[in-house]
Amino acid sequence: LYALNGDSIRFSLLTCEPGEEIYSLFGHTAIRYENFTRQEDYVFNYGMFSFRTPHFIYRFVKGETDYELGVTPYLYFQAEYAFRGSAVYQQVLNLTQLEKERLLMLLRENYLPENRVYRYNYFYDNCTTRARDCIEACIDGLVVYPDSLGGNKTFRSIVHEFTALSYWDELGIDFCLGKEADDVITKREQMFAPFYMKYYASKAYIIDKDSNRRRPFVLDEKVIVEGGKASSEAGFFMSPMVCALLFLTLNVVIAYLQWRNIRIYWGWDILLYASQGIAGCIITFLVFFSIHPTVNSNWLIVLFNPIPLLYLPIMIYREITHKKDWYHVVNLVYLTIFIVIFFTCGQKINLTILPLALSLLVNAASHVLVFRRRE
Repeated sequence: LYALNGDSIRFSLLTCEPGEEIYSLFGHTAIRYENFTRQEDYVFNYGMFSFRTPHFIYRFVKGETDYELGVTPYLYFQAEYAFRGSAVYQQVLNLTQLEKERLLMLLRENYLPENRVYRYNYFYDNCTTRARDCIEACIDGLVVYPDSLGGNKTFRSIVHEFTALSYWDELGIDFCLGKEADDVITKREQMFAPFYMKYYASKAYIIDKDSNRRRPFVLDEKVIVEGGKASSEAGFFMSPMVCALLFLTLNVVIAYLQWRNIRIYWGWDILLYASQGIAGCIITFLVFFSIHPTVNSNWLIVLFNPIPLLYLPIMIYREITHKKDWYHVVNLVYLTIFIVIFFTCGQKINLTILPLALSLLVNAASHVLVFRRRE
């Protein structure tokens, strides 16, 4: 791809509607390049990645996921989103000829094999922020964006806007994000989300460096791919909260049976505390080893940590031999403290976690009561 002085060039910012996979829930941003003189029409896409990358899951959790810039003929790009049923919005950028040529040169340079791969960061360095930064770098002047959207936006609140109907995905994301995700963010930080970038671009203007003349950042906006209902498999029919409440009810029933029969069902303890410990291993890894932003301040580590998993063999041995275990007394106090922290720590913890914590509390209380009846 190249251009000469006099070529009729147009650049546009493309914003794509969300899909139904977790990585597409928030939409997508790309740059469209059209050269009418040479009949070229391509899309520069900073959102390319492959699940086949060695150790993809581990690297993603650790925050070492690499994305790359891809170049696709527009017709292929259009067909993909039309097939998926996701609308694509085009904002034609108001750039001078020199700025357009400069942007094309920068995109070509970024597409070189040694430059196209970059370390992806969901909040601070993604397909949207990359596109924005490339465009800004080629402008002879300053891009001025409108005032920030109100409502004290945070990373978590914006994520929730796009996961409102994807309850299980929202729970999984909330499970990983820590207290920092609830700090109020600037309008520039809000642009990590494609549709926030689209909003700010539509109302932005450029102040030219030499003349101080003001020109709109976007010349024209239109829908270039019509949205429709994409075919997909139905998700799980129960929400996380319903499942958590059923789980709490089951724990209450088991706790009552243990108290009535003066007997500990240690098989249930294996399932319960192993699950808590495995979840705790994930949280602990994110807090201490992941380089993802906002995950190292996660108060859920108080509830989910590896201690139950490590102590489980001793717990089961003491239950089988009918020996009193002070772990459950300590756990009862500990879980009570967590439930207090739940409302006061400053982190917006997903409400589904509360019935899970109460389930563990009920189980710990049943152990204490059984041991007292045995005495």
